[in-house]
Amino acid sequence: MRTPFPQPPAPVVSPPEEYLTRAEAADYLKLSASHLAKLAVMGGGPVMCRMGRAVRYRRRDLDAWAAAGACRSTSEAA
Repeated sequence: MRTPFPQPPAPVVSPPEEYLTRAEAADYLKLSASHLAKLAVMGGGPVMCRMGRAVRYRRRDLDAWAAAGACRSTSEAA
């Protein structure tokens, strides 16, 4: 009687990356889309992905950007 070969482990499937439009990202952050556009030009905003002419934001980058600006008082530097 032959012993069966062990089955390889099932591959780990991560959820697909979620990309938001500028309007969706602004709504998520409770900011205006024009403010996000200004930050994209001037710098200091969340990481964005260029897909041709389209700009997209990953939800995890928006969360990281918001967390990096967290402070306990207005006198703290962000």
